Amino acid sequence: MQQIKGMLFLLGAFTLAGTSVVAARYVTGKLGPYTITCVSLLFAILFLLPLTRWKNIESLFHLTGKDWIYLFFQSVCGVFLYRMFLLFGLLHTSSAEAGILTGATPAITVILSRFLLKEKITSIKLLGIFCTVAGILLIQNIFTSTDHFSMAHLVGNLFVICSATCESLFNTCSKIAVTQKRSGPNTTLSPILQTILVSLIAIVLCLLPASFEQPLALLAQADQTEWFALIWYGVFVTALAYIFWYAGIKHCTLSTAAAFSGMIPFTALVLSVLILKEQTTLQQWSGCILLITSMALIGFTKKSSNIKISSESKDTI
Repeated sequence: MQQIKGMLFLLGAFTLAGTSVVAARYVTGKLGPYTITCVSLLFAILFLLPLTRWKNIESLFHLTGKDWIYLFFQSVCGVFLYRMFLLFGLLHTSSAEAGILTGATPAITVILSRFLLKEKITSIKLLGIFCTVAGILLIQNIFTSTDHFSMAHLVGNLFVICSATCESLFNTCSKIAVTQKRSGPNTTLSPILQTILVSLIAIVLCLLPASFEQPLALLAQADQTEWFALIWYGVFVTALAYIFWYAGIKHCTLSTAAAFSGMIPFTALVLSVLILKEQTTLQQWSGCILLITSMALIGFTKKSSNIKISSESKDTI
């Protein structure tokens, strides 16, 4: 029952995360990437603070140095670098392509789990990794003669793949933090408080570079659509998605989480076509199908290979 509950949380987390590509499109090129990150994270924190209980805040005093290191690493990879690479990538590539390319996350996560968590890479997972590579190649339209695929476009896609790598590092670090033995029950943070701390650290990292982007002048010129995109980016893509993530990863293996991350490219591609009216080729849709297939293959794990969750981490929101 707890595993099903965790899977539902992960489904919600990655579905909301998939909307980030579309939300970012409305503000990319109009606001600086560091400004976008700071403002959206501020909205996330303002949304979460009223939901925080004093009992949860007390757990901060029981955090160890290792706990703070894990939180810092999660913030750098899962928020700061992930958003920077994605926002810079969107300057040179389409939202649809960016969304599909995030489908590389499961394969990268499996590779990291092998080296950092000592999980076995089965033949099924290897096939999934192969499908991921093939899908990414198809997305680049390498088998179609096109003149408009510039070097800048390729660089944009590489930035998006870097963001997928950062997402995988965040996933792996979160799982390691969850499975670490705690000194007491009070050292376990609630998903809400974890999200607030990770967001605060990311804001501190972004403040200095954001100050060089003329944030106040550009924000004063933002219209309603752009402000709505910033609020959505903060409240839904960050606050709710990360709450669901932290709640779900406590009850599921890293391979299961990697499989559910397939909702990111699927959601991003569908919304890019429906909302942004972007055009995609049959070859790119084929690449998307291969990526989704790879996620299903990677998510197929035997019961014996599951990582056991410590009893201290079995708390809910």
